[in-house]
Amino acid sequence: MLPRLNRLRKQKDFDLIFQEGSFFQNDYLAIKCRLSQAGYSRFAVVISAKTAKGAVVRNRLRRQLNEIIRKEIKDKLTDFDVVIIVRPKLIGKKYQEIRKILGGLL
Repeated sequence: MLPRLNRLRKQKDFDLIFQEGSFFQNDYLAIKCRLSQAGYSRFAVVISAKTAKGAVVRNRLRRQLNEIIRKEIKDKLTDFDVVIIVRPKLIGKKYQEIRKILGGLL
């Protein structure tokens, strides 16, 4: 799990990112990001119920993405607020594949 300091939680932060942030995407993920006012990186993973019907699938993907961020990306990507939006094609991918996809997009 990401440390509390590195998690996006407030609605106003999400609104700012979606209004002013840069957008990057591929077939599996979409990313909105902007420079952080906090001085450190913060992350959020968004998976809609339309993307993955079952809560088990959504939670597993969220845990995997958070672990990848915690282990590999958090220290490399500094001073950004990042929202990762999962697309349906990512469902069923293995951890190593997800790691490559996310690393390539960031």
